[in-house]
This record gives sequence, structure tokens and C-alpha cells, in this order.
Amino acid sequence: MRAGTRRLLRIGVLGVVIAAIGFAIFGRGQGPQKKGSAGRRGDATAPVSVVATAAQLADVPVYLDGVGTTKALNTANITSLVDGTLLSVDYQEGQEVKKGAVLARVDPTTYQAQLDQAVAKKALDEAQLANARRDLDRYINLVKTNAVTKQQEDTQRAMVAQLEAQVKLDQGAIDNAAAYLKWCTIISPIDGRTGIRLVDQGNVVHAAGATTIVVVTQIQPIALLFTLPQQQLGQVNAAILKAGKTPLAVEALGADNRTVVDRGTLQVVNNQVDQTTGTIQLKAEFPNANLQLWPGQFVNVRLLIDTLHDVVVIPPVAVQRGPPPNTNFVYVVQADNTVAVKPVSVGQQSETQAVITRGVGAGDRVVTTGFTQLADKRAVTVAPAQAAQGNGGTGAAADPPAGGGAAAATPNAAARPDEPNPASGKRRRNSEGAPRAAP
Repeated sequence: MRAGTRRLLRIGVLGVVIAAIGFAIFGRGQGPQKKGSAGRRGDATAPVSVVATAAQLADVPVYLDGVGTTKALNTANITSLVDGTLLSVDYQEGQEVKKGAVLARVDPTTYQAQLDQAVAKKALDEAQLANARRDLDRYINLVKTNAVTKQQEDTQRAMVAQLEAQVKLDQGAIDNAAAYLKWCTIISPIDGRTGIRLVDQGNVVHAAGATTIVVVTQIQPIALLFTLPQQQLGQVNAAILKAGKTPLAVEALGADNRTVVDRGTLQVVNNQVDQTTGTIQLKAEFPNANLQLWPGQFVNVRLLIDTLHDVVVIPPVAVQRGPPPNTNFVYVVQADNTVAVKPVSVGQQSETQAVITRGVGAGDRVVTTGFTQLADKRAVTVAPAQAAQGNGGTGAAADPPAGGGAAAATPNAAARPDEPNPASGKRRRNSEGAPRAAP
């Protein structure tokens, strides 16, 4: 009994201690929480902390995006033009070869003998021709003295013509035999790179069999075939006419669809639209100096058709969407550190920048972060650049804190068209609601 009583007493004491600890923790946490909620409801008109960046002037390229496949500029399937045993393979797999480089050799013994026979036959016929010409000279002199008849002279003249034709025939046989002998040495017809060896040394190759010994591909430069929707054909043709003799620039993009792998030029637009897909095929050529592109590779491409000069650009995250009629709008920080809702027209937009054709001017400060509690004429506090970067902001140079005047225009006339805007590193976020007051 005493042991049971002691056990019950211990359990009771432990329960009291746990209850006291729980009350101390949860009881104290409710008071400040309620106080914080009340404080937040009381700060509905307090300035909102935001991050802003100034609209800039820049030159913006206009691209048409497509998908293409790289293709060797020239491809040569190397085969033997003669029958015989392959004596040697004189290239390494994957080797860069120049035009005229020896790739393989076929046994030339038979073809050398045929050439020697043709040369000897010509020498024999040339000797007979020389003798016939001397006889003709004699007949001409004898006819003058009536020692031989005119018929004998004509017969000898025909013999000379026959032997002259035979000599020409022999020369043709020599050229033919020399060609076969030359074909015993297999050379590369183009500059390019060899592939995997398809026939080994010691095998018999046949001209009629068309057995491929190796494939040589020219990949410097390299071609790229890509397609665009037929609706964009008019823009492409207009850009070609505007550029004149200067070919349009084409960029091959990496796997991230941002990194430019190589830059080339547009070579040709196909002369008809593919009716099954509704697309037009185009061909571009790239230097491929560092072998970034390889035949058969799928590549994202973009075709530069125009450049918009000195247009107003802002980070795309600053453009908010609301109900019609002001579908697109931005929050502009005013000189008195309040925001104004400005409807804007977006000319074109990419992942890095948005071109504004109406509503915002160069130097206007637009909000890029902190839209949750914003409304028209709401007071704001513009966070400094360090705070914006520390809070995962866009990384752009933010404007000074509240209390300063309106930012001056800072046109970026020297901005590169293909350089991403650092202020657009954050993903687009729509405002939680429409602007509360029309601007």
C-alpha cells in the first residue's frame, strides 16, 4: 500500500508541474499576440516600405524566337571508286582534315599495269604514224614524176589519218587508266571532321557496292535550320528589305534559353510555307569557332529583326495587372513620398525588361517590391539598395529613403541591347487587387 501511494503521489506532482509550465508558456504568448494584431490594425495609414527603381532609356532589340536543328554545312560520304583491297587507313577517327588530305589507299597494282599497257600501246601507234607520214612524203614526190599513181598517194594519206586517230584513242586509254590509278588514293573532298571508321584495313572494297569508308562533315562553319510561324513571315521579309545587303543577325541560345552560344547570319528563307505545320523554314550560318554547335543538335534561336532606339524600359515585375480599362498599371513614387497609380501601355516585354510606350517617362521611380498594402496616394518609404538586396529584392540600385526629392532622369544610352536588366531578377507578381483610385 505504501508503494502504491508513493507512486500516485509522484504522478500527481508531475502533472501539476507540467500544467504550470504549459500555462506559463501559452498564457504569456497570447497577450503580445493580441497586442500586435491591434497594433497592425492601428497602422493602416503608416508608410509602406517598398523598393523602387528609375525608368531608363535604352536601345531594345526585337527578336523572333524559334527552334531549329544544326546541320553540317557540307557532308561527304567517302566511298571507293575502284575495286581492290584496302591497303591502309590514313586518318584518325574524329580528326580534322583539309581538302585533299589522304584518307585511305587501295591496292594499285592492277591499275598501274593497265596504265603501263596504255602507254606502251600509244608508243607503238606513234611509231607507225611516223613511218606512215614519211611514206606519204615520198608518194607526194613520186606522183610529180608519175612514178606512182594518185590513188596510191590517197591511200597513204588515209593511212596517216587512221594512225593519228589511233594515237588519240591511245591517249584516252592512258587518261582513263591514270584516273583509276589516282582513285586508288582516297582523299577528302572538303575541309571537315572525320567520323567513326566504317571499313577496316585489309577488307576488299567495291565501286559498285558504294561501301562508305568514312563520313566527313564540315562543321566550321555550321548551318542551322529553324522554323517560324507563317504569321511572322511578313516581319522577316520587311526586315530583310530594310537591311539591304546586310544579312540579319541570328543568335543560338543555350539550354537556359538565355546564354548566347554563337552568333551567325541569316542565309535564306525557304520559298514556300509548309502547309502541314503552317511554318516557314529558314537557314542560318554560324562560325562555330569553339565547336559549341554539333550536327543534329536541337537549338533555340532568335532572329533580330529590329532595334527600338531610346525607349523607356522598366523591370517587368513593376507592371501590375488590374481590371479593364486600365489593365496594365504601375505604382510611381511621387516627390512627396506617396505612390500614384499610372496606367501604362506595354510595347513588348521579355524576362528582363518591359518597354513602356505610354504612361511612364525616363526617370520616374516605379515600385518593384512591396505591392501588398499599396493604394493610390498611399505614403511609402523607399528602402535603400542594401536593404532591397538583403531582403531578396531585385538587386537594382534603389532610390534614396523617404525625404528626398524626385529622382532625376538617368538615360542609359550606352546600354547594350542584349544585356539583361538587373532589376528584373525577381519573378513577376500581380497586385492583390485593382488600384483603389483612378489616377
